[in-house]
Amino acid sequence: MLQIIIQGRGGQGAQTAGNLLAAAWFAAGWQVQCFASYGGARRGTPVSSTLRVDQRPVRLRCDVERADAILCFDASLLAGPLSRTADERTLVFVNSSRPAAHFADDLPGRRVLPLDALAIARRHGLDRIVNSALIGGFARALAGAGAPGLDVLEACLGDAGKGRTAQNIAACRDGWRAIDAALQPEVRE
Repeated sequence: MLQIIIQGRGGQGAQTAGNLLAAAWFAAGWQVQCFASYGGARRGTPVSSTLRVDQRPVRLRCDVERADAILCFDASLLAGPLSRTADERTLVFVNSSRPAAHFADDLPGRRVLPLDALAIARRHGLDRIVNSALIGGFARALAGAGAPGLDVLEACLGDAGKGRTAQNIAACRDGWRAIDAALQPEVRE
């Protein structure tokens, strides 16, 4: 079972990202479970989702204690309780323009993969709504764990139909491509 924590701040699209990833994994033939957690004052305050994905029915009904992956919309949230759910095997995928080495002190021994989703979102006219870029990059980073392909993500974004569909699909593609390029081995001459 793959256990994922999605953490962000209200207004960034973290809840929607959890729902879109759940829909994409389900469309790809997996069993999923997605729960949101937020208080009454959502704009700017921390919000989170947990997502569990498996080939068998998901029957756990508790918080994720050890995440296989964390999708973090705001790097400032990594220093808090979120870091305690990560161990050395956890992929920490973070919205940041900073390089992975920047997070070494706060998350020693963790695999951190940053993506400047804010720049991608702004390039596509999405302002601060970074979820499409992040789910594209995040799914690419987890491709070896059976994550849905770009075509499935694009279809789910199209089905969501919440406006700006073309911009969201383009941002998702850019997020995917940025991580694909980051994961490619260096070409040596």
